[in-house]
Amino acid sequence: MSSPVSDSRLSNLVRALRHRNYRLFFGGQFISLIGTWMQNIAQAWLVYQLSKSSFLLGLTGFVGQFPVFLLAPVGGYAADRWSRHRIIVATQTASMLLAFALSAITFSGVVQVWHVIVVAGLLGLVNAFDIPARQAFIVQIVGRADMQNAIALNSSLFNSARIIGPAIAGVLVAAIGEAWCFSANALSYIAVIAGLLLMRLEPRVQTPRPISAAAHMVEGFRWVGRMRPVRALLLQLGVVSLVGMPYMVLMPIFADRILHHGASGLGLLMGSTGVGALLGAIRLAMRQGTRGLGRGVGYAAFGFGVMLILFSLSRSFWLSAALLVPVGVTFITQMASTNTLIQSMVPDALRGRVMAAYSMMFMGMAPIGALLAGICAAHLGAPLTVALGGAGSCLSATVFLLRLPSLRAEWRELLAAQQNQ
Repeated sequence: MSSPVSDSRLSNLVRALRHRNYRLFFGGQFISLIGTWMQNIAQAWLVYQLSKSSFLLGLTGFVGQFPVFLLAPVGGYAADRWSRHRIIVATQTASMLLAFALSAITFSGVVQVWHVIVVAGLLGLVNAFDIPARQAFIVQIVGRADMQNAIALNSSLFNSARIIGPAIAGVLVAAIGEAWCFSANALSYIAVIAGLLLMRLEPRVQTPRPISAAAHMVEGFRWVGRMRPVRALLLQLGVVSLVGMPYMVLMPIFADRILHHGASGLGLLMGSTGVGALLGAIRLAMRQGTRGLGRGVGYAAFGFGVMLILFSLSRSFWLSAALLVPVGVTFITQMASTNTLIQSMVPDALRGRVMAAYSMMFMGMAPIGALLAGICAAHLGAPLTVALGGAGSCLSATVFLLRLPSLRAEWRELLAAQQNQ
């Protein structure tokens, strides 16, 4: 018989699922994200098999994500001006068509690295509009009271898929090839599009039209620039995404050349990171309130760097897989806590544009790091490249934690201002 305490914790863990629209969003995203992770693993392995080049692995990651850095402000403007729901339907449909295209090219037997890079670049263009709209849409379908739980559940969803998708992809790639993973991803988008179309939404409140699109975009950046706690959180996330997150781009090299486990090993390594990230997301989903999250961001970034350094030193496959579990825990803790804190501080009228800045730091800095990691790995080797990224993460976390006491008063004012609305 369950205790009242355990029942309370369980209900707190899934409280955002009380909202019908969020249940539709959650279910569709779960299926779609499994497909996305299958494609990510298959795409990385395909580029590696075609080229055996760490530089081209880094270049593919760069091209796939750099459009987010360039165009996220435009995506944030769109998310604050037009229906976020319609934007997400359009971006998910475009992503489905690109997955079908990559599948067809691969099945044809004529696929080359440049084909994969072009599709990755087009998908990055789509994500520049999808990510700010999707981040801002969460609050629209659950409200402020359940926002923190919904963000954490989204992270748990993402990382459950991160466990399942790579494991399936590793088996499929080894058995029947990459093209089937791309096809499965394309079909998985049907679930999320269907869920979005079944939602019942309140009419969107139209905001006054700005003088110009440029002025509208600049307004969001000015707000971020004035708010020191938000600026500090974004800079910390940006540094870790730049120097630490690119370890994922080099994972095929670790799986094949260093740990000697091939495509199936790549799936297991990525799945280990996902297990850790899922555990971290579940822990965050059980929290209420934002107390202590600021310190948690700094400690998580420092722990992430330490675990990356230890991973870079390992030459045992199973030890490496075990070390990737805390890598996942610490990274998702920093990312989701940063997301929660910023969304708790930002006015709704600026949400899309501020989440565009978040996207630029989280997804936009990673491709620059991926390109640099590919170049560094070609000259220094993948292990040393990952170790240097871990050291950079530790250094940035130390700076953030030292600055934190001077930000607390402004931090509390921003949180209180939004809680009173």
